[in-house]
Amino acid sequence: MKKVFKLKDLDCANCAAKMEKAISELPGVASVRVNFLTQKLTLEADAAQFDTLLEKASAIIRKIEPDCTVIK
Repeated sequence: MKKVFKLKDLDCANCAAKMEKAISELPGVASVRVNFLTQKLTLEADAAQFDTLLEKASAIIRKIEPDCTVIK
């Protein structure tokens, strides 16, 4: 399953790269893209684990950039 989510208050391209790297290391993530210019998160993962992985990805995003949120 592949879905695209809008990111709110992503202020740093370097932070976007850190988020992408950290999320890609989660078990079950097939691919991930954090695009600073379009302010979007593209996440591809197994449908059975998708919601759990999205929550983990959201936590990673908040840890790296506390003001940034995923709009579901």
